[in-house]
Amino acid sequence: MNTKDLASKIAKIAIIDDDPDVRLALKALLQENGFEPLPMEGSRDFFALGDRPDVDLALIDLRLSGESGLTLAIHIREHLDLPIVMLTGVGDEGDKIVGLEAGADDYLMKPFNPRELLARIRAVLRRSGKAQGGPEPVPVDHDTIKFGDKILDRTRRELFDHTGVEIPLTNGEYRLLEVFLRKPDEIIPREELLTQLGSDLSHYVDRTIDVLILRLRRKIETVPSKPVHLQTRRGLGYIFVQAPEGIAKSLSS
Repeated sequence: MNTKDLASKIAKIAIIDDDPDVRLALKALLQENGFEPLPMEGSRDFFALGDRPDVDLALIDLRLSGESGLTLAIHIREHLDLPIVMLTGVGDEGDKIVGLEAGADDYLMKPFNPRELLARIRAVLRRSGKAQGGPEPVPVDHDTIKFGDKILDRTRRELFDHTGVEIPLTNGEYRLLEVFLRKPDEIIPREELLTQLGSDLSHYVDRTIDVLILRLRRKIETVPSKPVHLQTRRGLGYIFVQAPEGIAKSLSS
């Protein structure tokens, strides 16, 4: 298969989860984002696909009713060249370690952010060389803003790195980034940031802005402790330096 065919092929995702509500929600989420979901209740359904199932990734619940998703993951890893993302509702760090040691490519705990799950699925598919699935990360007709090697797609409210992989943002992180990108290279006082968050003002306090700033830096800065884009101006507020020229100017002033 050539590169063009690979890019256009829709990725088939096997959803192995014994909760019918979860299967239905995951099916809808994947369909809406350009994947072909294959919902299954357990291992038996997966094995019914044959020795060489036409699947690009397996999304497996670690705690399947009456069986272990871990056992299925081990079987897949031993017999198939198929990437695996594991899900669990159990907040046990030990489960994560066991799952990854069994050969899972990634791991996410329920409840999860749907955009984060999509971003991880795309990243695993990309690393494994499987079909990418879904639309192009940033269609040409979308409202986008570029800073550094990242692109914010304001049409889909998503942030992408230079490889096209989504960087998952919470609603608060996204809104804060959008505020900064509407006023690049301007110092914005903390009070104005609170006002710009609009109807959510009652949910935010001074300290919350600082926490959102820290979280956002971890996702957009190469070295969060030495931010290039999201900089602090002590006693004044924050400034978002969008372009390299702006960075050089601010550092020389």
